[in-house]
Amino acid sequence: MKFKFWGVRGSIPTPGPDTIKYGGNTTCIEIRTDNNELIILDAGSGLFQLTQELLQQMPIDAHILISHTHWDHIHGLPFCTPFYLTGNKITIYGGQDLQTGEGIERTLKVQMQHSFFPIAENELKANVHYKTVRVGETFAIAGATILPILLNHPVINFGYLIKCDGKSLFFTGDYEPPLNDYTPDDKEYLECQQRIDQGVESLIDVIQGVDALIIDSSFTDKEYLLKQNWGHGTYNAAIALATKAKVKKLFFTHHEPTRTDAALDAIYTQILANNQSISCELFIAQEGMEVVL
Repeated sequence: MKFKFWGVRGSIPTPGPDTIKYGGNTTCIEIRTDNNELIILDAGSGLFQLTQELLQQMPIDAHILISHTHWDHIHGLPFCTPFYLTGNKITIYGGQDLQTGEGIERTLKVQMQHSFFPIAENELKANVHYKTVRVGETFAIAGATILPILLNHPVINFGYLIKCDGKSLFFTGDYEPPLNDYTPDDKEYLECQQRIDQGVESLIDVIQGVDALIIDSSFTDKEYLLKQNWGHGTYNAAIALATKAKVKKLFFTHHEPTRTDAALDAIYTQILANNQSISCELFIAQEGMEVVL
């Protein structure tokens, strides 16, 4: 199994001279099994760049796993060029909308309404399928098995554990380690903390020993003090989780949109200096980075 980053930015695309090295596109990751089967994690603006490459390989059979439906994880979908060409097969996976009860098919249908986009969903030429996934229910894509896990974010958000070819990868989508909103003096504090601890332990069990953990690491500890409950994690929280779960490789992603290349370089240098004794390899996700597991 191998994977390649096509988008590593959070919230909004940030093209420009200060993001050339790490990239300005929002979340999109290409996974290839040893048999060259194609799985795509999220459909941020990086999806457009990926699909330009896929035009050389048509017809394609692609499986797109959507972690959640905030804009920066889906706004590449209407610009997925293979949608508009016959012979391609694309299956989109994601959760059920709690308000409407609709599955992931609602996402593209809404995005391509006339008010928002010039081409309607029913004009697509590819063979497009939708599959609603459910928490804790494993499903198969070709030679891979996928386990969706519900993670803390201000909307239904799946982390995906992917196993194939004897290797494993976990992608969090957007993720903030849960906070206890009660103070120790509140009677609800202990019960809430127990639920949080149990959830963290369950997550550690799921990702124990994975070959790669790709995790939302939007903030430094100092920044996080002002951005709690925004739904995003920190570099140090990611390291702590990876260490407890004995992860082999850790990839920090979902870079804060104002973060420049120089700032990411400085953060990475400090992270490496502060964590010389851990066994987990640490990487800043970068557009074009390709990893073979």
